[in-house]
Amino acid sequence: MANIKSSAKRALIIEKTTAKNRAAKSLMKTNIKKFDAAVSGTDKDAAESSYKDAVKSVDRAATKNLIHKNKANRRKSIMTQKLNAMESK
Repeated sequence: MANIKSSAKRALIIEKTTAKNRAAKSLMKTNIKKFDAAVSGTDKDAAESSYKDAVKSVDRAATKNLIHKNKANRRKSIMTQKLNAMESK
């Protein structure tokens, strides 16, 4: 533990923000996996609703600088392609 009071406080703040960031990133990954599972199924409505949730969580992660904005755009593009391929079948 730090000897200086301000650095000890900073260490606690870093722990809290790290936990929030991990939770947000985990939620994003979970939503993407749910979307992939919905696309592999046959229900288009479930795929579209999970698509909206996944895109929303990816955008939120990019806004909070958890992932780079180009990575967010790439993920959204891939998900859109999967959704469009599902609708064309």
